[in-house]
Amino acid sequence: MSVFVVRYMEIRSESGTLMRSDYNKPPSHHQSVPKARFQVWFFRVCSCILVWTCLIQLFWHSQIFTGLSNQISRFSLPVEPVRLSPPPPRNYTSNGILLVSCNGGLNQMRAAICDMVTVARLLNLTLVVPELDKKSFWADPSDFEDIFDSKHFIDSLRDEVRIVRSLPKRYSKKYGYKIFEMPPVSWSSDLYYLQQVLPRFSKRKVIHFVRSDTRLANNGLSLDLQRLRCRVNFQGLKFTPRIEALGSKLVRILQQRGSFVALHLRYEMDMLAFSGCTHGCTEEEAEQLKKMRYAYPWWREKEVVSEERRVQGLCPLTPEEVVLVLKALGFQKDTQIYIAAGEIYGGAKRLALLKESFPRIVKKEMLLDPTELQQFQNHSSQMAALDFIVSVASNTFIPTYYGNMAKVVEDILGLREQSC
Repeated sequence: MSVFVVRYMEIRSESGTLMRSDYNKPPSHHQSVPKARFQVWFFRVCSCILVWTCLIQLFWHSQIFTGLSNQISRFSLPVEPVRLSPPPPRNYTSNGILLVSCNGGLNQMRAAICDMVTVARLLNLTLVVPELDKKSFWADPSDFEDIFDSKHFIDSLRDEVRIVRSLPKRYSKKYGYKIFEMPPVSWSSDLYYLQQVLPRFSKRKVIHFVRSDTRLANNGLSLDLQRLRCRVNFQGLKFTPRIEALGSKLVRILQQRGSFVALHLRYEMDMLAFSGCTHGCTEEEAEQLKKMRYAYPWWREKEVVSEERRVQGLCPLTPEEVVLVLKALGFQKDTQIYIAAGEIYGGAKRLALLKESFPRIVKKEMLLDPTELQQFQNHSSQMAALDFIVSVASNTFIPTYYGNMAKVVEDILGLREQSC
């Protein structure tokens, strides 16, 4: 633009000199009217070119400055977090519908759900939201949506597996459809499901897995299937907002009192009856546990020698043994200990030494108002979910038996340490 301005001034200067000289000189035969008209026309053309050039230059620079200002604002102003929409549904042709009935406690059912989602993905099946166990010792009437956020479960996995809330009506017993039921073989590889289970769906569109615990092998699976299993566990299974809210409140109360240990004291009636461990129990208590073991036919082992099982390291620690372990680990008497467990078998009598050695023992019933826990009463899985939230947030987690909850909490704490 500056070049055009300079050239324009030169032209005006030259033209101005010529024209002024023309006024001073008398007309001659060398000058004519057409030449004067040509000069006027030439000046008008140059002026138009100059004006349009200036306008284009100004517009171009304004666009650049606008872009620069936008770029600068991106770095100077806080950026709103990007809200990702759920992934698009996976586009595939379903080979059938899979119904699943999970059995066991909360964390056993949690592990089973991870396995069943993986099986559904492997076989290209439509999975119905799993049914939770209501026939265990605790007889918890909770449904899936009472514990887990079912919408989040469906949406977060929709790019891998198609999950529906309920079985289509045309396949229900009400309409006379007979559903084929089977318990998959325990610790089975992916080949078992591909070669023996998948062909059944060509004849029967719906199959019901009546048991789901340990039905998929932990080792020998492809990396993709293992990743999906982990994704379900750590991303897909999210507790309901009311469980999350009350669990977070428990954590806040404990943290306001200082650091705390979450002690998963697995000295509960069902654990002792299942394992056959009666060390420290009276004869009447041992007999009661034995009767309970026989009352549940799916507990295969009936005659168990408690001391042999104990020597093999297959028994949960007793409350008295926990005292020795805590002291050996260097925990002081003023350590705050949260008992993440249900009702301890033997009650206050079995907890006497533990409370004497560590007076700052608390449970959720001691930290919350009874009205806050009322909605969770007689729902053992929901109560276990609260203990799970506290255990994951604890400064130290100590399990007294290496069961399902211990494994899941250990995995989550391990991931948290890696991310740090």
